[in-house]
Amino acid sequence: MENILNEECVCCSGKHKDRNETEIKDLMNRLKRIEGQIRGIEGMLQSGAYCTDILTQVSAATSALNSFNKVLLENHIKSCVADNIRNGNDEVISELVGTLQKLMK
Repeated sequence: MENILNEECVCCSGKHKDRNETEIKDLMNRLKRIEGQIRGIEGMLQSGAYCTDILTQVSAATSALNSFNKVLLENHIKSCVADNIRNGNDEVISELVGTLQKLMK
């Protein structure tokens, strides 16, 4: 069976980034907390929790995802973008601008 990392995802650029263990652990911990928040929201909905209580938890999950994005974006700029610029690949700036436009919708 082929490794899933080798399969090209239609939603991805096809590029690859090697992350150190600390970065992976931090990002995975954030995602696991967000996943737990989403499960909690599902439970609230199933148990008939009051709308504003659910909305408050959705807002907290949204904030957590935004925080995840900020950390990932910072790591991206400090590594991928900076390395590409140092290597003379200024196209990465246009890619970054496009990414920021998507994030700011």
